[in-house]
Amino acid sequence: MTAKIISGTETAKAIREELKAEVEELKAKHNVVPGLVTILVGEDPASQSYVAAKNKTAHALGIHSEQITLPADTGEKELLDLVEKYNSDPKIHGILVQLPLPKHIDEGKVLFAIDPDKDVDGFHPVNVGKMMVGEQCFLPCTPHGVLELIQRSGTETSGAEVVVVGRSNIVGKPVANLMLQKREGGNATVTLCHTRTKDMDFHTKRADILIVAAGVPNMIKADQVKEGVVVIDVGVNRIGMSDSGKAILAGDVDFESVKEKAAAITPVPGGVGPMTITMLMKNTVQSARQHAGLA
Repeated sequence: MTAKIISGTETAKAIREELKAEVEELKAKHNVVPGLVTILVGEDPASQSYVAAKNKTAHALGIHSEQITLPADTGEKELLDLVEKYNSDPKIHGILVQLPLPKHIDEGKVLFAIDPDKDVDGFHPVNVGKMMVGEQCFLPCTPHGVLELIQRSGTETSGAEVVVVGRSNIVGKPVANLMLQKREGGNATVTLCHTRTKDMDFHTKRADILIVAAGVPNMIKADQVKEGVVVIDVGVNRIGMSDSGKAILAGDVDFESVKEKAAAITPVPGGVGPMTITMLMKNTVQSARQHAGLA
């Protein structure tokens, strides 16, 4: 068996086409232009790259996008005041503060200062709480992208044994919660594994769907999964540089060996990664609808 490749690149492209049409309709029928602001503090190269990609995607979809870049020594109060400014700006429906922030700024205080109705990253405790109880909210982008990949690949989740490796607040915990909820793309039996799990292989070998977000390159090998498993690899690990100076990336799953046993698998790169920015755009459009009373 050689696995079907679940392409995040192709799935993201399809969703972006849907969003582009939705944005055009909002403009034409309701005079509503979705607006997103991204705030970057400092000059971290990875963060600069992420923010540039987010702005490029927003512009391509017809979303009004503003990028604010602040020096690394920006004070916490100055950043909080900026967040408050955009909380009150009717042209902006989504506020994203790029993480990580410099050490002298309290990340939690900044994230909690964002209006939950503009928290398109889905990190505010209000949105996390709503997600936990299954209420309408902005879902965190990477877990939301994982769900879209699973559903659009035609993978059945109802009654499935889902094993999540990794318990971060950004991926592991929310994706486990979403998979077990009584909802489309949910209704699974979920096991959440982490660094203190005893006999992890016992759990991973039971998985019908295995979601790995541990941040350890090539952690999951072929002998740790069963035949026919669907594998979603969230990990993006830089393991070296090519002769041309391009980063060599690896997932948390040993792709070459596991693909020979899996029914379907996401690649790295080109798997979950492209979905995260796409879900950010989806949340921004959703926010614009809500602010206009259309949702």
